[in-house]
Amino acid sequence: MSIFHLQKNTFLSVSLPFLTVAAAFLGFALATPAQAGNVNITADLAQDVISTNGGKIYLRLSLKALRREQNDKRTPVNVALVLDRSGSMKGRRIEAAKEAARQALARLGRDDYVSLIAYNDGVNVLSPAGRLDDQSGLNATIDRLTAQGMTALHAGVTEGGRQVDEYYSGRRVNRVILMSDGLANVGPSSPAELARLGQELGRKGISVTTIGLGLNYNEDLMSRLALASDGNHAFAKTPDDLIEIFDSEFDDTLSIAAQDIEIIIECHEGFRPKRILGREAEIDGSTLKLKLNQLTGGSERYLIVEMESGSGKTPGPTDVASVDVNYLDLQTGGREQLQSKVKTRYSEDAKEARASINKSVMSQVTAQIATETSERAVQLRDKGDVAGARQLLQNNAAYLKKQRQALGSGVRAAPAALTDTLGALAKESDEAAANLDAKKWARTRKSMRYQQHKSKRQQTY
Repeated sequence: MSIFHLQKNTFLSVSLPFLTVAAAFLGFALATPAQAGNVNITADLAQDVISTNGGKIYLRLSLKALRREQNDKRTPVNVALVLDRSGSMKGRRIEAAKEAARQALARLGRDDYVSLIAYNDGVNVLSPAGRLDDQSGLNATIDRLTAQGMTALHAGVTEGGRQVDEYYSGRRVNRVILMSDGLANVGPSSPAELARLGQELGRKGISVTTIGLGLNYNEDLMSRLALASDGNHAFAKTPDDLIEIFDSEFDDTLSIAAQDIEIIIECHEGFRPKRILGREAEIDGSTLKLKLNQLTGGSERYLIVEMESGSGKTPGPTDVASVDVNYLDLQTGGREQLQSKVKTRYSEDAKEARASINKSVMSQVTAQIATETSERAVQLRDKGDVAGARQLLQNNAAYLKKQRQALGSGVRAAPAALTDTLGALAKESDEAAANLDAKKWARTRKSMRYQQHKSKRQQTY
């Protein structure tokens, strides 16, 4: 059973003795969210009772920001548009990119800061960072863009980060939006080098959204750059998709409610953190630390922590972990703190432990496990093992369908929104398994990397 003593800034115990006793008696969790400012958190285990024999357990930390009311003033943005204008962008591609940029800028106002960067062999700052005072002037600059030359992607993103940094503020949404249709072939060009650039920008509070167009860009480079900075990633199959993707990206950008989110999870004696599924985290003994750049209003972001429970424990209640979250509230400009203590109960009855599964939490655990399996399938296909990749994807689809059925029915069934996600992932695995031949692999691989990124970050588009 997971019971929470919730705090805001100073220790504030929530006393619910009757409900706590009832929860313990009936064997279900009592989970009351902790809220401070615009954000609430809940911390739940994937099962309410754990075996005295120990083993693997999962902790789900969910963060939700309140949706901004229609009449609330939105947070200003500080954005750099970094556009590929190399030779491969000639024709419909550069025209679609220009139209997407124009429509995106039309959604901004005089409180926003914008810079416009184009790159091919080198980098051109077409419009340096500054307030958006002259919309028509920026549009005229965009209209003059032409396509030619090579692809200095690293230099383009670096300059975009420099322009955003010029007017960086914790009270603004600070973001670089990169669009490219090709391989980085001037300057640093490996996924690892671009991931390091993403980490550097992420540490400054600048996220990088990457949009890949067509079938020739490096999806590993683009997705790793985005993930390292806690940014979005999208795959535009055709030039016409760019406009819709830019629109969705600015929906996200204009809805950010919290930034600079620091998470510390301290495991208690008998529990050891091993990793966060799908994410990098700093683990030092019993302490796990992670930072998220931004949280969109009205949406959930969750983390799945894999932990190891020791064996030979005495039956009864026990402390599992303490969770501390602090973040910058963009409405008030102040930092808020939330705390949660997670408890559970040991039992010698293995059947009781198995029956205590929290189906909502386990649905999200399943999604992340399936995403890792999808990544392994890509690795197999890259090595030429088409049969092995297909079998892994087919098994993954079967696993997802089975979990969807089990977790979406019976006592404490998971909400349809969660089980529908498992159904969508199963469909994606089936489709990928059917499209692994050489002629289709480039498109399939990009779609898979896009879906994997969406799953890890719970990206909304």
